[in-house]
Amino acid sequence: MKFKSTLALAALALAAGYSMAQQGVSKTEITLGSIQDLSGPIAGFGKQSRLGMLLRVDEINEQGGINGRKLKIIVEDSAYDPKKAVLAAQKLVNQDKIFMMVGHIGTAQNLAAMPVQFDKNVINFFPITAAREMYDPFHKLKYSFAATYFDQMRHAVPKMVKEKSIKKVCTMYQDDEFGLEVMRGGEAGLKTMGMEFAEKTSYKRGATDFSSQVAKMKAAGCDMVVLGTIIRETIGAIGESRKTGFNPVFLGSSAAYTDLIHKLGGAAMNGLYATMTVQNPYLDEASQPIRFWANKYKTKFNEDPTVFSVYGYTIIDVFAKAAQKAGPNLTTDSFIKVMDTMTIPPDMFGSAPSTFSPTKRLGSDASRLSQITDGKWKAVSDYIK
Repeated sequence: MKFKSTLALAALALAAGYSMAQQGVSKTEITLGSIQDLSGPIAGFGKQSRLGMLLRVDEINEQGGINGRKLKIIVEDSAYDPKKAVLAAQKLVNQDKIFMMVGHIGTAQNLAAMPVQFDKNVINFFPITAAREMYDPFHKLKYSFAATYFDQMRHAVPKMVKEKSIKKVCTMYQDDEFGLEVMRGGEAGLKTMGMEFAEKTSYKRGATDFSSQVAKMKAAGCDMVVLGTIIRETIGAIGESRKTGFNPVFLGSSAAYTDLIHKLGGAAMNGLYATMTVQNPYLDEASQPIRFWANKYKTKFNEDPTVFSVYGYTIIDVFAKAAQKAGPNLTTDSFIKVMDTMTIPPDMFGSAPSTFSPTKRLGSDASRLSQITDGKWKAVSDYIK
């Protein structure tokens, strides 16, 4: 009986065009899954990364797919809630039978979902978070592309201190893992110069008043402030500082590298520095390829692309390159074998080259500095290593 039922299952699988060995890969299709925040606090980011993914998926399918297979992507909403991320992962892995999880947004959300994926041998590919846990501790199913907040600050803070002849550095950071990573990276960078923060001040997630934190840093006489802040807090802290006549050099992480800072914060945001790994694509960008891409995105979705659109687009692009190279017999193991010898060259968005190996699962730890000038982000340094 058992032998017969196994044969019946195999026949059903073949009829559906699926290999018994590999979930999410049929004769005609590769099914990917992604979890985004589409209704929570960073829904703007989640929506943009989803559209970036869809743009690249459509392009690939228009060009005939990957080794004759079309790409299909199923996107679920976590509302930025780790519990919902687990439910979304369970649906994608067990019900939709995805081949791979791509570009899942959020640190806590990824940490909650990964066990569900790993139990079924599903790779967590290029999550949209700069947390060290996305590649460390090592797991064969982890691949990360984002230079960590820790490394960004460890490299950028000493460079800024030297270039600007800074005497005293303060930090204001969100009191959670994200903010602490920015603060610790800054601390590590200062240590290489025999310096430490003159003042450290934090705030609870969701805070809107930063007057006491700004007063503390002003009193300490800091001429540079490292910001472990995202959007609203970056704008709030700088706005409060300008009001009180406190005008140090402000340096944020890639979490503050978004067009929303200058769109919502206005002229007061001019001068802010932030680390970044790819360029925000403006419709009137000087680079012709970026300008062409941005206008294509705008035509398709009727909205301006952002750096998160670029993340989504490039994640699918790199997946497709590796899957193509893995050949017609695409499996988790054949994909891993290709990724572990991959070098991904810089792209039109100005990314640093990335390399992976059987023991190295972070593509690059390099980031570069950008500054808001005349209401627009402009790259002001090469990649800092």
